[in-house]
Amino acid sequence: MSQTLQETFSRLWTLDQDVLAIAWLSLRVSLMAVGIGLLVGIPLGALVAVARFPGRGVIVGLLNTFMGLPPVIVGLILYLALSRSGPLGSLGLLFTPTAMVAAQAVLATPLVAALTRQVVADAETHLGEQLRSLRLPALRRAGVLIYDGRFSLVTVALAAFGRAISEIGAVLVVGGNIDGHTRTMTTAISLETQKGDLSLALALGLVLMGLVLSVNAAVAVLRGHAVRAYG
Repeated sequence: MSQTLQETFSRLWTLDQDVLAIAWLSLRVSLMAVGIGLLVGIPLGALVAVARFPGRGVIVGLLNTFMGLPPVIVGLILYLALSRSGPLGSLGLLFTPTAMVAAQAVLATPLVAALTRQVVADAETHLGEQLRSLRLPALRRAGVLIYDGRFSLVTVALAAFGRAISEIGAVLVVGGNIDGHTRTMTTAISLETQKGDLSLALALGLVLMGLVLSVNAAVAVLRGHAVRAYG
């Protein structure tokens, strides 16, 4: 164990190229997926919160259900769609980082939408009657409430990032865990643990925890500053 720990910290101290490459790919893929999830999920969740239409309850139920989508099922569906015999096979995206972004985005979007719906619904209890008295359309009301709850939506973004960066099942299926091409921190940790290279697995695990903690700390500082500055 002492030798493993020594090798682990040696990899981190010397900025091991394997660790850096895997960490960079993981971070890039996750940030892109979260960006897509926020662009789609926040407007969708806000509109579901403020609009009234037949079947709204079903949509809310589906969003809440999809928050817990099994990653391997998402990976399997995307695999079938992106395989050569699938409808998107001609794009050649299977076993590429783009496929991994798509898998993580599919997982992040319903999480963002469901949490945003709750944030906006809570904000509407305070401002909804006033906004409706101004006869604003649902889209405008959703925009105002998104702005009002912007600091709470930071937590939504953090939840989506945590879901994406720690995901393994879907990216393993559609990415293939190809060395130097589609190997992320989570898939590499699993593989290297099975191979017995515990120092690399542990180094990647520490980097993963460090990234998550750093992002959370940075966002907490920015959110605190914004609250003090803008109220």
